[in-house]
Amino acid sequence: MGYLVAAVTVLTLPSRWARAGSVAVALTGAVLAPLLVLVVTGHGQSEVAVIERSGELLLRHGTPYLAEPRTVAEYTPYLPGMALFGLPRALFGADGWPARLLGDARLWCAAVFLGCLAAAVRPPRHDGRAVGLRATVGDGPNVPVLAVAALVASPLVALPLCASGVDLPLTGLCVLAVALAGRGRPFATGSALALACALKWTAWPAVAVAVALLAATAGRRAALRALATAAVGTAALVLPCALRAPGPLMEQVFAFPTGRGALPTPASSPLPGRLLAGLGPGGWYAALGLLLLAGLAVAVSLLRHPPRNAVAATDRLALGLALAFLLAPAGRFGYLALPAVLALVPRLSRLSRLSRLRRVPRPSRPVLARSAPAAAPRPRTPQVVPVP
Repeated sequence: MGYLVAAVTVLTLPSRWARAGSVAVALTGAVLAPLLVLVVTGHGQSEVAVIERSGELLLRHGTPYLAEPRTVAEYTPYLPGMALFGLPRALFGADGWPARLLGDARLWCAAVFLGCLAAAVRPPRHDGRAVGLRATVGDGPNVPVLAVAALVASPLVALPLCASGVDLPLTGLCVLAVALAGRGRPFATGSALALACALKWTAWPAVAVAVALLAATAGRRAALRALATAAVGTAALVLPCALRAPGPLMEQVFAFPTGRGALPTPASSPLPGRLLAGLGPGGWYAALGLLLLAGLAVAVSLLRHPPRNAVAATDRLALGLALAFLLAPAGRFGYLALPAVLALVPRLSRLSRLSRLRRVPRPSRPVLARSAPAAAPRPRTPQVVPVP
């Protein structure tokens, strides 16, 4: 209904306001209104309840994983960072619509996603952060916010935002990490990667892509700094829970999503990897082998042809994640929304123009040419003036 009203709006309003008005109507009818209704009534996909329960477990027991889950609903197939989005529910409870509204994990997932998009498309400053580098922004901060807003209002983002929102923070953090890497900011890039990698292990390929982009544009030192920041930050967020409950973490986060857990995973869309795994143990190992070969191919491409701007980097990340979801032994069609959004956001926001870097040669000292020694002045002969 929201899209129908948006279509009528674009046809009726003056051309100057047609696009902005239709996008505003689509955002209201396809995102804000459904999200508010679902949050207040407490409806949503099972992922919302899983995140909120993991936040309560983290607050009470220091780990978001149940020791002996008996049903699929009791599994937490996410890394410990995802439990942070469930803490508001544990703190506010569910008594009354204000508490239900503020405690819903979808709102906080959406807030992180939109905040990351806003930070990613913000034009960089001309401050020469990296030695020998200068940002090239073309004609200035021409950021098409309307196009990004249209993407948020589209079914690609609106549906997961209203129903679950679980993949949105990871998507936003990956886009932000690539944008920061294109601007030559290694510490900020590593921090964004650490937050993403602590949510789901599907974000780990983003580390290789962002580091390759930094190495190609800002140098090896910046790339190593970002890699170290990402590794230390991820370990600080994951290790406390991993050491507290290593068995449940391995079972629920790694074995269960790949179809090797004690209970079958509900992620059973007929993708190529899932069809192979359904043939038996041999098919499962064949799907795993193809998955590893695809990852190796993407890694080789990063080494031989590293990306040099944000669009190329997100394209490489989107390709790697799409291959991973297609060839994984278990998966859903909905997972492919993540690489689709990764490929669309930089193009809609012109992130390539905002983050492309070019090398500026260092000014060299002027070399003074040796001049020939000045010739000695000729002695002036006295001029004799005749006497009349």
